[in-house]
Amino acid sequence: MANYQPQRGTYDAFYGDALNIEKITKVLKDIASSYAYYPIHTPIYESTELFTRSAGESSDIVTKEMFDFLDKGGRHISLRPEVTAGVMRAIVTNKLYATKDLPLKLQYFGPAFRYDRPQAGRYRQFNQFGVEQVGVTNAYEDAETIIMGYDCLKKLGFPHIILKINSIGDLESRANYKEALKEYFKDKIDNMCADCKHRFETNPLRILDCKVPSDQELVKDAPKMGNYLNEASQTRFDEVLSILDKAGVEYEVDPTLVRGLDYYSHVVFEFHFISNEGTNLGALGGGGHYDNLLKEVGGPKLSSVGFAFGIERLNSLLKEISPDTYEVEKLDAYLVTLGEVKEKAFEIATQLRRNNIDVDMGFASKSMKAQIKIALRKNAKYIVIIGEDEVKNDLYQLKNLETQEQVSLNVEQIINKLK
Repeated sequence: MANYQPQRGTYDAFYGDALNIEKITKVLKDIASSYAYYPIHTPIYESTELFTRSAGESSDIVTKEMFDFLDKGGRHISLRPEVTAGVMRAIVTNKLYATKDLPLKLQYFGPAFRYDRPQAGRYRQFNQFGVEQVGVTNAYEDAETIIMGYDCLKKLGFPHIILKINSIGDLESRANYKEALKEYFKDKIDNMCADCKHRFETNPLRILDCKVPSDQELVKDAPKMGNYLNEASQTRFDEVLSILDKAGVEYEVDPTLVRGLDYYSHVVFEFHFISNEGTNLGALGGGGHYDNLLKEVGGPKLSSVGFAFGIERLNSLLKEISPDTYEVEKLDAYLVTLGEVKEKAFEIATQLRRNNIDVDMGFASKSMKAQIKIALRKNAKYIVIIGEDEVKNDLYQLKNLETQEQVSLNVEQIINKLK
């Protein structure tokens, strides 16, 4: 007999996990909506060129992590490794930049795919929530996006968040900094990892993101981006930090932070979670500003800013820090049936559901004790006892499972009570 298992890097979410993912997603969507972000849905697969052009050929996503294939028409297709590129493509395809007021403020949620090493809370198929603000012209919009991400994590219940932030400047600043990095690493690159050697040729900024311990030691003494920001870039970064100060958002300027995608410019940021013991448990998500991405995919030159969170990563850490708030199945009421009353019980269940009351009932003949056990396992607040006498008198027993209080009510009264 076949024993099918989920593919490596995927998982099944059900009951508590699935409910928690729904809860997390709702919080994020509600906060984004309060900032006037509107939903956008894009395909989960696109032309591979869209991702190689937007993410940059030096990024790990492009060089190592994409699920790409040829379709039956011989076209090179990839499952999306992130959603931003698809959002930018959709803006260009549908000319949203010309038909809607700027900035466009868009929020998204859906699956993404990266052929990466699976870890706790990190999967090859995962759900990503994010926002994009397109048509950005000043530091306030950068800061607003950062504050929204910070608010999202606080609302979810993360107690200790550190915002790491840096500026990688405009095109001129980055060009000067890349030359300084190449000069610094040129005598060291032969002893560094293969990824760093590739990045040295394609985008030396990405060397700063290397995770190899021996290479990280060399990075510590590398030139700092802050010394190569031109006046305009430094002024912009100072403005963002000033707005964050006034909003009461604590941050740490990290001169090695560059993020993993090549399209960023000016401010980049990550939200890190610090445990009660003071241990940095890594990034929960992040994002940044980008000037040329929309133009790269065929649109006009409009600056943008955005961030993204991996939902499974958030769920994994929330379960660790707040196990008591882990979501379980909940019902307003469970219908307990005694005797030949299934037809009437089904009619009552339908009435309750049509009044937005969450109810369940069983159709198998079970004892009252067994049915109450089911109700308790489903965390029902009440049971409605429906027996032959109750049907005859059109009065049913509504019992509060917490207080054990029990009253006789007709269906209309039950609806009013439960609402």
